[in-house]
Amino acid sequence: MEAGASRKDPRLFFNRELSTLDFNWRVLCQALDDRTPLMERVFFTAITDSNVDEFFRKRVGGLKRQQAAGVSATSPDGRTPDEQIEAVRAPADRLYRRMTGFWKDELVPLLAKEADIHILDYDDLSEGQRQKADEHFQNNIFPILTPLAVGPGHPFPFLSNLSLSLAVTLRNPTRNSDHFARVKVPSNRDRWVDLGDDRYVPLEQVIANNLGDLFRGMEIKTVHAFRVTRNADIRRDEEEADDLLEMISEELRERRFARVVRLEVDDDMPDDVRDLLTDELSIEPGDVYVSQSLLGLGDAMNLMGIDRPDLKFEPWEPVTPPRLLREGNPTDLVRQGKTADYPNIFAAIREDDLLVHHPYESFQHSAQRFVEEAADDPDVLAIKQTLYRTSDNSPIVAALVNAAEKGKQVAVLVEVKARFDEANNIEWGRMLEESGVHVAYGLVGLKTHAKTTLVIRQEEDGPRTYCHIGTGNYNSTTARLYTDLGLLTCDRDIGYDVTHLFHYLTGYAPHQEYRELLVAPTNMRRRFEELIQREIDIQRDGGTGRIVAKMNALNDTGIIRELYRASQAGVQIDLIVRGHCRMRPGLEHFSENVRVISILGRFLEHTRVYYFGNGGDPEVFMGSADWMSRNLNSRVEAIVPVRHSLLKARIVEILDLALSDHRSAWELHPDGRYVQRTPQTPEHEGSSLQDQLIERARTRIETAYNPS
Repeated sequence: MEAGASRKDPRLFFNRELSTLDFNWRVLCQALDDRTPLMERVFFTAITDSNVDEFFRKRVGGLKRQQAAGVSATSPDGRTPDEQIEAVRAPADRLYRRMTGFWKDELVPLLAKEADIHILDYDDLSEGQRQKADEHFQNNIFPILTPLAVGPGHPFPFLSNLSLSLAVTLRNPTRNSDHFARVKVPSNRDRWVDLGDDRYVPLEQVIANNLGDLFRGMEIKTVHAFRVTRNADIRRDEEEADDLLEMISEELRERRFARVVRLEVDDDMPDDVRDLLTDELSIEPGDVYVSQSLLGLGDAMNLMGIDRPDLKFEPWEPVTPPRLLREGNPTDLVRQGKTADYPNIFAAIREDDLLVHHPYESFQHSAQRFVEEAADDPDVLAIKQTLYRTSDNSPIVAALVNAAEKGKQVAVLVEVKARFDEANNIEWGRMLEESGVHVAYGLVGLKTHAKTTLVIRQEEDGPRTYCHIGTGNYNSTTARLYTDLGLLTCDRDIGYDVTHLFHYLTGYAPHQEYRELLVAPTNMRRRFEELIQREIDIQRDGGTGRIVAKMNALNDTGIIRELYRASQAGVQIDLIVRGHCRMRPGLEHFSENVRVISILGRFLEHTRVYYFGNGGDPEVFMGSADWMSRNLNSRVEAIVPVRHSLLKARIVEILDLALSDHRSAWELHPDGRYVQRTPQTPEHEGSSLQDQLIERARTRIETAYNPS
């Protein structure tokens, strides 16, 4: 680009939707990579399919909604909604065809050849296997099926989102007439019919080959699978909502009947059947995606339950942070009865701040223990927490209920606008209310995405505040799958800030001032811009400006322009962005000093960390917010500075390991291509960020057990 171009020039920005598809290609490449254990390749295929489902529900659905509303405004890269819809079709189709073709042509044969796990077609079953499959149909499936005819007096049936169906064409031999019917494949039955000896057949094929029992007296002409995806991007005006819970409940009902944005069909469906479906669903031919194999490959996730540890990543059991070791922890058995170093978690936090890194370190024995001990400790007066997403049978929620029942003051902000978790969160909120917890359901116009817990404890010198501030949700399940950081501290200034944050969240107190926290939408954007400007000033004064940031996605144009400005001033910038990224690195005159990588591995990279060199006295921040417009403008987010030198050094080490990863890192080029780094030496082959962090966690715990 020419040197004098504006930093608002559309050529400086990648398209978000295309960048999201690129991310899903990188996920699929984990499945295509023969270095990945075989069953994990099944897992990554399933994840890719689920991600693509979400892409159509949220991103394409949002564009379709804009299109229907006649929106003509352009994206930062200069495209209208119509142009973006058209732009994503071909790359989405290529991704879809590669994924479904890989399943049929490569992965299923590999499972059979190398693992003796067979995903069979019904036509290939032996006589005994067919008999077993048919018996399963008669005993478990036939009674719950409801064939729905289409014709005069029988309107085309409603198709629920992501439901798998069979399109059945029939002939009445008596009347010599043709008919159409739809049979829904029940979603409350296992997709894979177990024939024994690691032999499985897809449920829809078993149903298809037993349809004669449903349509007695009719001839079955053709049977073909299809699947619909509906728009999840339904937005209501919160300002006009008298009751936020009622609004969300209505939105969930509307989402169920939302417009179809994609139709998936099998590759040999006749044209007349496909035309009937597109007409009845009111979709364009470009919204039809032809699978090379099975539909709904996200269901392959269930196959991970096959007991074949030899085909999966080596199991990892999170270790207990050394300062939180105590008798009874699974990882403490080798302590042979030694007493704990601290009588409770609060004594450990008073000694010094604690940084925990999941899933390398245990969520159960850190963040979860923090809430559970607070609930049981008679000296704890109050507990306050934000809940964005949590797990089924959540131990965190159980601890909050326990605390309320013991008479403690418990306040929880339950975010009912957390997409796809709205119904769960409403249920959690009502259960907490019934237990005596003070529950707030979020703020009008803002999602509360901050990950914060506040505990007030009565001590000898008066009440003391203890805080947990994290990058991830209070979810004990995802804490074993997502990489996240959490800070446990009793720092007075941070405690002051978190206290005021909860006043903002649960009461009418919007005008808060914060001493340490970066809080969106209050002061976060301004503070980040100031930190970037400081690096520019340092660079211009003959110093070495330096920025390193790790996040899930980067799309805020304001921050990106500031980063372009910093690069033009000579500041060295490294960005570790797992998902979509609008910024173009390596552009002459604009971003020669910017490098962008994406890291994918066995765990989902989820930490948000920001490093500013500050002329040799670096500042490090961590918290819930990405550099995305929604995080900075329309969510309540909290990011905390990490002041303790050892904890800061540990975060810097994580960033350094990420930047030197030559196994699982992908480099973003100026033209938008992601190129996977290749190991430069045999040592690099196993030197992924996550592998090294596992080894460091193991070393820390071994050193704690055997300090000599």
